[in-house]
Amino acid sequence: MTITAQPVPILNDNYAWLLKDTETGATAIVDPAEGPPIIAAIEAAGGRLDMILLTHHHGDHVAATDEVRARFPCTVVGAAADAHRLPKLDIAVREGDTVALGNARGRVIDTPGHTNGQINFFFPEGPVLLSGDTLFSLGCGRLIEGTAADMFGSLAKLKALPGDTLVCCGHEYTESNARFALAVDPDNAALRARVAEVRAQRAAGKPSVPSRMADECQTNPFLLAPDIASLADVRGKKDKF
Repeated sequence: MTITAQPVPILNDNYAWLLKDTETGATAIVDPAEGPPIIAAIEAAGGRLDMILLTHHHGDHVAATDEVRARFPCTVVGAAADAHRLPKLDIAVREGDTVALGNARGRVIDTPGHTNGQINFFFPEGPVLLSGDTLFSLGCGRLIEGTAADMFGSLAKLKALPGDTLVCCGHEYTESNARFALAVDPDNAALRARVAEVRAQRAAGKPSVPSRMADECQTNPFLLAPDIASLADVRGKKDKF
């Protein structure tokens, strides 16, 4: 079996992700924040929706949850720790829980840092990581609620995933992240190659994501940070860049 992940551009620079278990046809949408383009994408894919997966509570990730589930009755899954500030959940999950999409199983990973209650979903059948605002291509989320120690621990979990994992993040930030990454790591040949690839993708009107975890581990300045203090330093510089 295989899980496929299709980016659905929404709002100004967000992505929702349409997941499909190719064996059963079961589908899910991740972080639905704008109804019309998401509903159109689901209809274009066959009009089936089994599940909504929520990574965190911010409005640019959850705002259209009720609109989408009213159109496609489905199960809404999110973090138990954030149930009080998420749309109404049918299934509240915690670290280590699994989510069934058809015959595929997604593992829940606690990833605090951007928010205290953020979670990611990892489907080894892709392999696909739904990283929300924890890990971006060439970047990571701002520390709005959590600490550098929180984010360092979260990124350590993600770095341990297989190198061919597709990182399906919540925003099209890669070009901006690339400018900062080059400023702090100008001699990184893998990074320069990745930046050229991203520029070509964006010039052609294509998404720069998903990226591969192996590439992120070689090019992302936040994954390259060796310790909490280094991560805090890089994050502080990015905030002011």
